Amino acid sequence: MNRPQPEEFAPFYAPYINTVSENVMGELAYQAESFPKFLKLISDEQAYFAYAEGKWTIKEVVGHLIDTERVMAYRVLRFSRADETPLPGFEENSYVTHANFNDRGLSVLAAEFAALRQANMYLFNALTDAQLDFTGIGSGNSITVRALLYIIAGHVNHHREVISS
Repeated sequence: MNRPQPEEFAPFYAPYINTVSENVMGELAYQAESFPKFLKLISDEQAYFAYAEGKWTIKEVVGHLIDTERVMAYRVLRFSRADETPLPGFEENSYVTHANFNDRGLSVLAAEFAALRQANMYLFNALTDAQLDFTGIGSGNSITVRALLYIIAGHVNHHREVISS
């Protein structure tokens, strides 16, 4: 699959897309296993760590990744089916505030991430070359299905790097 061109996504997604290899499908599949394994290296005590006052804990970051993947995968579904209905954005801070991720075990969140990604891979692997070029409007911006796949992978890469820092 070709890397998305700048006209296929809003500029603020470029940092995510730039972290992804040319083999986005391989990277997405690899993350389904490697990210939960990475999370197992984090203790329960560390999972409550936030690098600054008012910032998300590691558990909240993982929950944010899960929520964002659900939103982005829904966009993949809608746009790949030639649904031209513009889709709204979502308020990520509100999602985290109302999800109570800190009340859940990190291992449970890791398992949820893995299950969600594994389920989404069925959708992602079934996309045709033509569907990858389909475009929709999400959060007020035009975006291709191909770009969404790169954003999903890059979003995990970004937050894994933040957690590792």
